[in-house]
Amino acid sequence: MSFLEKPAPGSLLLDDTVPLTAMIEASQSLQSHTEYIIRVQRGVSLDNSWQPVDKNMNPFLCPPLQVCGITLPLPPKKLIGNMDREFIAERQRGLQTYLDTITQHPLLCSSLPVKKFLDPNNYSANYTEIALQQVSMFFRSDPKWEVLEPLRDMGWRIRKKYFLVKSKEQTKERYLLSWVDLGPDKFLSDKDLQSAIKLLTSLSIPYLCPLLFSSTSESSALLIRPFSEKGSLRDHICKVKPRESYLKKYCNPKKSQGLELPHIKLYGRQILEGLKLLHDAGIFFGHLHTSNVLVDDGVCRLMDVENGMLGVPSALRPAFTQFRKINTTESIDVFCFGHLLYEMTYGRPPDSVPIEQYPPAPSTAVVSVLQSILSTEACKSGMPTVSALMQTPLFSDVQLQRSEKLQIKVPGRLKEALKAAKESLEKRLQEEQRLLHQHRRLTRAQSHHCSEEEKKKRKILARKKSRHSAYENEEDVSVRNNNNSGRSLSPPTCPSSPTPPSTTGTSVRLSLQLSL
Repeated sequence: MSFLEKPAPGSLLLDDTVPLTAMIEASQSLQSHTEYIIRVQRGVSLDNSWQPVDKNMNPFLCPPLQVCGITLPLPPKKLIGNMDREFIAERQRGLQTYLDTITQHPLLCSSLPVKKFLDPNNYSANYTEIALQQVSMFFRSDPKWEVLEPLRDMGWRIRKKYFLVKSKEQTKERYLLSWVDLGPDKFLSDKDLQSAIKLLTSLSIPYLCPLLFSSTSESSALLIRPFSEKGSLRDHICKVKPRESYLKKYCNPKKSQGLELPHIKLYGRQILEGLKLLHDAGIFFGHLHTSNVLVDDGVCRLMDVENGMLGVPSALRPAFTQFRKINTTESIDVFCFGHLLYEMTYGRPPDSVPIEQYPPAPSTAVVSVLQSILSTEACKSGMPTVSALMQTPLFSDVQLQRSEKLQIKVPGRLKEALKAAKESLEKRLQEEQRLLHQHRRLTRAQSHHCSEEEKKKRKILARKKSRHSAYENEEDVSVRNNNNSGRSLSPPTCPSSPTPPSTTGTSVRLSLQLSL
């Protein structure tokens, strides 16, 4: 959906975090080239699948994804013999490996080139141009701000665009403007959403990044906050420039390095303090990761706190939907904190969760906290609370600069609206987890049914049934033969065991008696 469109009443907006899978079903040879027929599926429902119109993969294979710095498994090409059947089959296997690699990569799978190729119906718009038009229209009514330049591909969200702006009142200061579509988890009414964003704009709390200006419409939101030349916590870990493309910065960083233990302890405690403030006020977040944390003079500040209210899906949604015990906004934040702590410790996010083996860490206390969040047992039984994490040996002895108790005061009516929206968000998550759980059970059953061991068991059972059936047939034939031979012979007579009288004989004797 574009920025200009208003969502239809009751319609569910597209969730860009739902994974796309692609399977090459067949190939067809034309005069000078080969086209591959691809079946794309969103999520686990077979009904939600389609075939892209463009079957030529060559424009998709090269330039758009080269910036990521990852060696992708490109299939071989030939100038002579490229129509041979064996070569086409080999190239199809190579293309399938390539598709699997990019659709399973956590950053490449959400990039616009991948989405646009696999799902052109939903991702063909020029989002930067649309956002620029909308921002320009807004500034006509509020001439205080001026756009300096678009920051292209600065973030991973396709439907969120960034611009560097300045205020005409403070021309030397630079600010970050973001324009974003509302998402499928937007459950606040327009009026309540405006009230909630206005509340965030009024806050001045050390662990939350200040929001200087905000404006919401029926389908999108515009937000302005200070721009940090130092970048995010992830930029600090990866040692990259904040204005570069996120694929170039984060896909394969060359100099990334984990933080020292004092910084892990301090930053982790400050982030937990920010989460607790939000939870105590009834504000749901769900978007914690190192790119959403700024470090300003030794203080960590959470960014994009408004994302939960705007309904945009979390970057880690594909990960936590796998675990049915992670089904509340609080448990989502703790799960995301585990990912963040892992990245602060090792300089890179975890490849997958759950995790049982950890590389050497600066302290066993770090590994203990990671295990309480990212282990198999934790993912199955449930997350610890933010308060419990603050009391662990890793964070309990951290001295914070501010001693006064911080608090976010939320009006009663807005608090009730936030509570209802939070429950609706959790309900959608739990329904998605239920469907995913059903799909996994069905997949396991089908895999077990098709396994070689199971096939052997079924063959042995079929042979036993066949032998048993053959044996029963032989017995039936033998019994029938015995019965038939018995009917053809006269039954033997014996005084001690007289034959039972027949009904025919009885009727004859009765007729004789009557005639006498």
